[in-house]
Amino acid sequence: MRVNGELRDLAHQVSDTDEVEPVTITSEDGLNILRHSAAHILAQAVQNINPETKLGIGPPITDGFYYDFDPEESFTPEHLKALEKEMQKIVKQGQRFVRRVVSEDEARTELANEPYKLELIGLKGGADQGSDNENVEVGGAELTIYDNIDPKTGETRWKDLCRGPHLPNTKMIGNGWALTRSAGAYWRGSEKNPMLQRIYGTAWPTKDELRAYQTRLEEAAKRDHRKLGVEMDLFSFPDEIGSGLAVFHPKGGIIRHEIESFMRDELLKNGYEMVNSPHITKGTLFETSQHLNWYKEGMFPAMHLDEVADNDGHVVKQGQDYYLKPMNCPFHNLIFRARARSYRELPLRLAEFGTVYRYEKSGTLSGLTRVRGLTQDDAHIYVTDDQVKDEIKRQLDFVFATLRAYGLDDFYLELSTRDPEKSVGSDEQWEVATETLRAVGVESGLELVDDPGGAAFYGPKISVQARDAIGRTWQLSTVQLDFNQPELFELEYAAADGTRKQPIMIHRALLGSIERFFAILLEHYAGAFPVWLSPQQVVGIPVAEEYGSYLDGVIEQLKLQGVRAEVDHSDDRMPKKIRTHTKAKVPFQLIAGEEDRAAGAVSFRFRDGTQMNGVPVDEAIHRIVRAIQSREQVNTAWTE
Repeated sequence: MRVNGELRDLAHQVSDTDEVEPVTITSEDGLNILRHSAAHILAQAVQNINPETKLGIGPPITDGFYYDFDPEESFTPEHLKALEKEMQKIVKQGQRFVRRVVSEDEARTELANEPYKLELIGLKGGADQGSDNENVEVGGAELTIYDNIDPKTGETRWKDLCRGPHLPNTKMIGNGWALTRSAGAYWRGSEKNPMLQRIYGTAWPTKDELRAYQTRLEEAAKRDHRKLGVEMDLFSFPDEIGSGLAVFHPKGGIIRHEIESFMRDELLKNGYEMVNSPHITKGTLFETSQHLNWYKEGMFPAMHLDEVADNDGHVVKQGQDYYLKPMNCPFHNLIFRARARSYRELPLRLAEFGTVYRYEKSGTLSGLTRVRGLTQDDAHIYVTDDQVKDEIKRQLDFVFATLRAYGLDDFYLELSTRDPEKSVGSDEQWEVATETLRAVGVESGLELVDDPGGAAFYGPKISVQARDAIGRTWQLSTVQLDFNQPELFELEYAAADGTRKQPIMIHRALLGSIERFFAILLEHYAGAFPVWLSPQQVVGIPVAEEYGSYLDGVIEQLKLQGVRAEVDHSDDRMPKKIRTHTKAKVPFQLIAGEEDRAAGAVSFRFRDGTQMNGVPVDEAIHRIVRAIQSREQVNTAWTE
């Protein structure tokens, strides 16, 4: 239940004046409590089997949970099977989760053999600002230990440092859970710390929901962009370059080019002006923007340059720190400030495909969805006070139209509001900005979900959450209001009344980053891109070698219209060629034999194996070009 807004165990004592709300197992809070309770049972099972294993952290996560351990040997699939059996025993016993408040000294005494827990005790009260889920242990104002109590004997079977809350007893976890895998993970997410063993699991209210989730996982595994990226020869992460830094191969480069080209065309149509900024800058720029105060841990270390020493090694000219840029916005502020601005120029929309660098922890890197070098389709819009609401609405409409063109059309909105501990600016500015975004979000007619405390340090944001083909949600576009940056950079424009006024700044990232959006599209389409995005759009397959020259003429006509097409003149037999190009997910295979050549026609073979035979060449070219121009998804034979 929630008591006066705070999550509490059902055993918590309430008063007549308390405001109490129920928490159901199917709600977000309920699922988190279920999963966190399952994580505790996993940890108990691990120490039941091997009491010397040291405990790390065990939080709920999206669709499941994990727990970090320091065992004597790495976990194997056989270990996980044994742990599941031990967990089943604990679940059936119906052990009660009992909360107990302890002092720091008491906690240190009870957990003297748990070095990682002892480290967390020192974070009490400050772990809410931690970066790796420490708050599940010690994030509250007081330290608590949860005892697992045998319902028959009253004996404490196991205990763990934990903030809670938990289910009343282990039996309520039911049978909708499973362990999924193990992996290495640095303690508290830092490669400077010891490597622990992490066991992942999932938990749901019912067995049927677990099975549905497992089915989704199987489908997601087939669509994993890292797997498809290798199979389709799209991109790679060479060790020689470094973790989280991708190179795009020719086929991936084509897809990326098409994504960016379409975006550039749409930006220009919608009143944007394209700008460009360098990848590196003096540290003073990020001192002005406050990124060095608020974002330094996410930046690559400084490069100290320009220092000059004499022959004796004495410094005669002081150097200065340069940084790889993690954000484009400070550069755009300098472009705005480069000359006097008038209200007649506003809204001023500056857009850039700007590559930025962020020092993400190695344990968080994940294919193209979490990288250290990324290209943002970034835009910053400078407006007057009375233009804010209309411009935000315009930006959201632009976002929806653009994402639909890429084939994503199932959205909802999320409103991220202020974290008082991690923000700059006045209460009034934040209130005005937040309510403006809320009003636009409500007017859009889409579902609007609150994200308390999720805003960046400089202003609230509204984000577009898009669901993909298998129902997963991805945060894509963001629109953020910023009263702070214009003040820090002393941005001004000449108002209609002759006075100097400060513009309001809107941060807008439509795709988020090209890399991440590439991965999302690759998984959404399972590699079978719409024709306009497909790296190879048409392949000609002659029934026999003698029909190759005929198909060469057809393919040449397509190339003249900008179609990415070629004839397969390899020595493979026709059935193998068809299998090869079907596996490569080419949208159109054009097959020609004697009847086709005699009739001036070709036969289509589509990705799902359907065919259209004897299509006149002119009609075939028209259909292919139309499918590209209309950004059509073609997997099966046309019906008209």
